[in-house]
Amino acid sequence: MGLIDKRELNGGNNPLIVAIDLPDRDCALRIVERLSGHVSMFKVGMELFYAEGPRIVEDLHSMGVEVFLDLKFHDIPNTVENAVRQLGRLQPAMMTVHAQGGLPMMTRAAAASKEKADANGFRPLILAITLLTSIDERTLREDMMISASPAEYVVDMSRLSQSAGIDGVVASPREARLIRLECGDDFLIVTPGVRPSWYAHGDQMRVATPAEAIAAGADCIVVGRPITRAVDPLDAALRILDEIHGRAGACACEAHPC
Repeated sequence: MGLIDKRELNGGNNPLIVAIDLPDRDCALRIVERLSGHVSMFKVGMELFYAEGPRIVEDLHSMGVEVFLDLKFHDIPNTVENAVRQLGRLQPAMMTVHAQGGLPMMTRAAAASKEKADANGFRPLILAITLLTSIDERTLREDMMISASPAEYVVDMSRLSQSAGIDGVVASPREARLIRLECGDDFLIVTPGVRPSWYAHGDQMRVATPAEAIAAGADCIVVGRPITRAVDPLDAALRILDEIHGRAGACACEAHPC
């Protein structure tokens, strides 16, 4: 396990990452087993990691899939550097830090990741969280007192991340095209806030369909509840892949037992 080549993440292969934001190991592994052979990377966030600890990453690797470890580090530079160094031992494909942590923090996180490169040059990618997809313009301006629009703010955070040596960013599909223009083709763009045409937006504010996200320049899309809460998670995942490739169909998504 290790560094995933950007070309492997692009739409030419499989751009879908499934977020297994679930309460326990058994439920998560059932979803992974169901999707095995069709999805090659799964996102482990705070809920599942805090419930199960590092062993969940080891379990997923034993099933032959890659792990996007999304713990959103945001602390003083020394603490984040050491967190990246420690969790790099688990060999996730990608990890996240908050761009709001600033240039020194991100620089040290990127350097700690590079220390984990093995003999083949494989290492965890570090992505910076630009702005959570649950934050809209009103929240940004009135609650957070940031005068920039969401798009302006995300592009600024992307530039800062790139200057720190970060491999890419996590941003909503609505900003993907601007980031691509500003940061170039080699900068990785991973987009949450992706909702297929047949699923409600929920608490996501800046959203797009899977096809729209890829067309805007995203390398990967992260989809959770539309798949993990479906009666048949595999059917939902395949419908999303169909939607990306212009073969969209209807889907009746009811609550999954997990």
